[in-house]
Amino acid sequence: MEKKERIKKDSYSRDVLKKFSQHKLAMLGMTIIAVEVLLVILLPMVMELDPYTSDVLNFSAAPGPGHILGTDDTGRDLFARLVYGGRVSLMVGLLSAIISLMIGVPLGLVAGYYKGIWETVIMRLADIFMSFPSMILILVLVSVFDPSVWTIIFVIGILGWTDFAKLIYGNVLSVREKEYVESARAVGTKDLPILIKYVIPNAFAPILINFTFRTAQAIIQESSLSFLGMGVQPPEASWGNILYAAQSITVLSTRPWMWVPAGILLVLTVSSINFIGDGMRDALDSRTKIRKK
Repeated sequence: MEKKERIKKDSYSRDVLKKFSQHKLAMLGMTIIAVEVLLVILLPMVMELDPYTSDVLNFSAAPGPGHILGTDDTGRDLFARLVYGGRVSLMVGLLSAIISLMIGVPLGLVAGYYKGIWETVIMRLADIFMSFPSMILILVLVSVFDPSVWTIIFVIGILGWTDFAKLIYGNVLSVREKEYVESARAVGTKDLPILIKYVIPNAFAPILINFTFRTAQAIIQESSLSFLGMGVQPPEASWGNILYAAQSITVLSTRPWMWVPAGILLVLTVSSINFIGDGMRDALDSRTKIRKK
């Protein structure tokens, strides 16, 4: 019996991987994100980039031999800041999504599986969190604490738990009534093994999809905060505070090298992550048929 279940799971995993690999936009997104990660890790070491030192002879300089993408209004190399900013923006997106998942999934599991008072307290708490405009609440919390990279990661991560909690809650409500869960309870299996062996594996697929979208949303939130001057603070670089310079009409109209590359990378990264999420959603959907070559 266990052998048949293992074969069935292996077959399902192969089908999911095959569907995902045939999703062209998802593969494009994976390639772009992989290239970005490699570049932001390796380029600073290979090219000895310095995003902090100012070139006092080249304030707001146009792209040229000494500075590939020019310099900002304090003479800092924009290519170096773009690479280091990519590190920060990707890290904020990934880590804040992980924090949201680690808070929301356990709470949603407890609310959906045990119901009763747990369901009432956790779901009403989620409703309260969701009733506040998220960006305003993030702005308030960041202004209260030091607006550093880690503050932004924790604030965005903690406030993003409701999406995961609501999603896993709804899935667990359905899974907990399945025959295999009832059978496990009937033979005296304790709650924790049931959750680990039966409930989580059968309710977690939508969470993986939501994780990608949450990562993209966190990158946008960090960029929005930095654009408003309440995010990552100079001299630390992020794509958001590079775009902060675009608040000046002079920069917008006469110095596109100061903001266009960061804007393009931001759009490209968020779109790529969303493409990956779309590919995962289609691959995990049992109704999606594998396209024949």
